[in-house]
Parts: sequence; C-alpha cells; structure tokens
Amino acid sequence: MRVRTDDEVYRVDAVWLGPPKATFPWRARYVAWGVGIVVFLLVTAVQRQIGFGFDVINTGWGFVITIALTRFICSRISHERPLSSVLTMWVRELTAPRETTSGRGGAASAARIRVTPQRPRKRHPRGAKRASASTRSQHRRQQDRRQKEVRGVRTPA
Repeated sequence: MRVRTDDEVYRVDAVWLGPPKATFPWRARYVAWGVGIVVFLLVTAVQRQIGFGFDVINTGWGFVITIALTRFICSRISHERPLSSVLTMWVRELTAPRETTSGRGGAASAARIRVTPQRPRKRHPRGAKRASASTRSQHRRQQDRRQKEVRGVRTPA
C-alpha cells in the first residue's frame, strides 16, 4: 500500500515551454531562465577578461558552461528553498567569522635583543644606604652556609 502525500500540490513548476505552437523540446522553470541569462552574461564577461574572442566556438562553449552551471544552481533550488534564501545562505556562509587556526607572529630573530658585555646588576631602592664591604661579606658567608647545609646534618658554626 502506498501512502500519497500532499507534496504534489507544492510541486507545481512554473514552466515556460516556449512560444505558442512552437514549444521547446525541454522544460525549464522561469527561475532557470532567469538564472541562465545571468550566468551566461557572467560567463561571457569572464571569457572576455581572460582574453577569448567573441566567435562561434567560444560562444558555444559559453553556452555549454552556462547550461552546466544553471543545472547545478537550479538543482539546489526548490519551492521549499527559493533562490533568494540560497543566495542569502551563500553570502552568510562566505562572510561568517572563522576561527583562526594559524599562530600569530613569525620566525624568531635575535635582531632586537640587546647584548652588553656586563651582566645586569640588581637595582637598589632610592634612599637606601649600601651596606659596607664587611657586612656584605658576612651576609655572603651566611648564605653559603645555608646553601651547603645538608638536611639533617648541621655544619659547625
């Protein structure tokens, strides 16, 4: 048993078969004629920009390319997805923000690194007096002891 849907009501194609009493051997919707004319104009403009002349062979290939592109475009259009929504979707797809997958920056270079023969010294806060040489040497000895001290074993003071 086959269940019939109401899709046939919506499947009405506005088809132009040609002039009265001289119909074309193919069926084409009105939207296909419109799309075909625009595509043909674009194809011939591209052919002229590339450098092809306006002769019978190039115009024939233009028709062939136009028919192929028109069939491709019209296969995507239906009564549920009109041409305007397909074009809007295409434009939004092309202009949508994309995730950046490449890293920023470039190759590392040492051109901007300053090299000086002296090591940088620690800055002292302003107004603080510098310790005398003896105080500094005592301080260094205490630091050395702390660094040399092994855990659990004390060194003689």
